[in-house]
Amino acid sequence: MPSGKVGGYLALTTTSILWGTTWVVSKIALRDIPAFQMTAIRQFVAGAIFILYFMLIKKQPLPTLAQFGRITILGFLLFVFANGLSTWGLLFISAGLGALLGALYPLSVVMIERVFYGNKGFTPTMILGFILGLTGVGLVFYESIIVVMTLKFILGVALALIAMLSWSIGTVFLTRYKLGLNPYYSIGWQMLISGIGLYVMAVIFQPPVPLSSISVQGWGAVLYLVVFGSIIAFVAFIYSLKKLPVAIASLYSYINPLVAFLLGALLLGEQLNMAIIWGALITLTGVFLVNFSLRKKIEQLRDDANV
Repeated sequence: MPSGKVGGYLALTTTSILWGTTWVVSKIALRDIPAFQMTAIRQFVAGAIFILYFMLIKKQPLPTLAQFGRITILGFLLFVFANGLSTWGLLFISAGLGALLGALYPLSVVMIERVFYGNKGFTPTMILGFILGLTGVGLVFYESIIVVMTLKFILGVALALIAMLSWSIGTVFLTRYKLGLNPYYSIGWQMLISGIGLYVMAVIFQPPVPLSSISVQGWGAVLYLVVFGSIIAFVAFIYSLKKLPVAIASLYSYINPLVAFLLGALLLGEQLNMAIIWGALITLTGVFLVNFSLRKKIEQLRDDANV
């Protein structure tokens, strides 16, 4: 990969496209494999590859007990609940809607910081962002509900929102409790631990299917999710964070839903019209404004502290 900002932008493009496609590929895999079993296989295999590389090639030591504790918390928040529940939700809602609801996490991060940590000072830009975000989601919901207003649809939305909230909590936890590990190595352990947790949930709630019953298409989808969704995309994402400003590196979250909407319509025949496109764009604009305002506020606090 090219060095410097060129490499950073290439990594950002890779992340944006690949994580957008994973919503659609996950729906394809769900035709053969229950959600928890599929995500368990995906995360366990990807995690094992990361860990073996860093332990055998990079000679990284085992994490300390304290690090294992925090890794386990993050693994459950970011992968067991966020990834597991959002994947389950895809049985009942479109890939695009699932991706759009997942992109709302900056809004809930702001609310979590406000409620639990007393962070105050909603700016006009942030308030406008909230209004736009909710308005856009409302427009997408209106269009979707006209076609598929069922109890299963409501369940899918609920699962997606719980997953998004879990990702938000994990994001807040990660910013407040540093792991002190190579980020790729840490992700590997989070994936491996979550893979075990997801398999336990599969056994309890969604009996796994025999591996021999999974079609070639199903295994191909899982392989894509492991290689491109859980390894290449994460490597590219962390690389982009190292090479680009955080505000730029986070742009992937505004592109993912658009990729998921377009690919879902092309490959799965999911509903896509101008109202949904405009709703998605309005929502993502609102999320961007909240994120932008939050980062400007953090920069201002840092500048004030250095005066």
